[in-house]
Amino acid sequence: MSAVAIDTAAPTALPRAFWALWVCQLVNRLGSFVQPFLVLYLTHDRHLSAGTAGAVAAAVGAGSVCAQLVGGWLADRAGRRVTMLICFFGTGAALILLGSARSMALIWVTAFLVGLLSDLFRPAVQATVADLLQPTERVRAYGLLFWAINLGFSVSTVSAGVLASFGYGLLFWVNAATSVIAGLVIWMMVPESRPAPEEDSVRRALLPVVVRDTVFLLMILIQIGYATIYMQGYSTLPLAMSDDGLSSRTYGLVIALNGVVIVLVQPFLGRWFVKLDRPKLLAASMLVVGLGFGVGAVVHSWWGYAMSVVVWTIGEIGFAAVIGAVFADLAPVDLRGRYMGLSGMAFGVGTVIGPLAGTNALEYLGPTVTWLGCAVLGVVIFIGQYSLAPALHARAAANAATA
Repeated sequence: MSAVAIDTAAPTALPRAFWALWVCQLVNRLGSFVQPFLVLYLTHDRHLSAGTAGAVAAAVGAGSVCAQLVGGWLADRAGRRVTMLICFFGTGAALILLGSARSMALIWVTAFLVGLLSDLFRPAVQATVADLLQPTERVRAYGLLFWAINLGFSVSTVSAGVLASFGYGLLFWVNAATSVIAGLVIWMMVPESRPAPEEDSVRRALLPVVVRDTVFLLMILIQIGYATIYMQGYSTLPLAMSDDGLSSRTYGLVIALNGVVIVLVQPFLGRWFVKLDRPKLLAASMLVVGLGFGVGAVVHSWWGYAMSVVVWTIGEIGFAAVIGAVFADLAPVDLRGRYMGLSGMAFGVGTVIGPLAGTNALEYLGPTVTWLGCAVLGVVIFIGQYSLAPALHARAAANAATA
């Protein structure tokens, strides 16, 4: 990977509002117990089949897909702050409803609402960071947010595994409480950052701009492929480990390695990543994620699965460090929230496809084919992303010249 020119001056202090977002992300993830254990909860407590549980998890993903569009639109029209407040307070209520749902109809509806409300904040947060910071500071800022998320995640997965052994219901209540606390942080410490439109400006519709943006559309397709692979860690992996006789507590400890590796490694890799070619780093990171899940084809013990998690986590660190900055560089200022929403929607589409494809492949084709499929898809999206590197550089340069 070739190095790119960067500003070697000492990094400037990040604004107070950014650090409030950092705290919000940390608190929210400290209690994010439900998603990693949703499939196990549905199969063990609600006695649903693996395919049905995967479909419910996909309903959460479907809500996430809608959330990206709604959240991006709200962030641009109503404001970033309002969007985040709706997200966190609404998610708390939706989680309580999902945890108390008994009928399948209510489970489906509340699962969709959890996905819809919990992901409204993503385009708003991404847009707020782009509003507050110059392009040279964005990789650092997005990396710090990613680190905060996983600092909380590394704690939540271990504690959730222990709490789950006493019953899954408690997970929903704690998750809801931390979501409300995160909303209070936004309420007290994060002002509105949406740029004020110029007096003579005309509000542009999103669709006519996007359909002509070929580079952006190809990036969306690649992100869907990446998310499809990544979601196996929270849908197929726990079932595969259970089939190998490993407990839910073991899964909690193994998946917690994802957060632990990120917390320990990301600050060091982040300093190196800013010196690298971003599109090519993105391509290599996606490849590592695919190959990391491919390791699952040859392992059946806890330490084998742990090794797989460590490998794909390294790839995830690279992906998360630059993906937000790449999309921020691509987005027109007046459509920034909606562009970020479409980026998140692509990931949401993958959260729908991933659980459905992975759990059904595991059930009907077996673990070897399932994990090898992840590796093959990783190679495919690596080739696609690497091929887009020149076009992405040209777009970033053009946007910087007109900023």
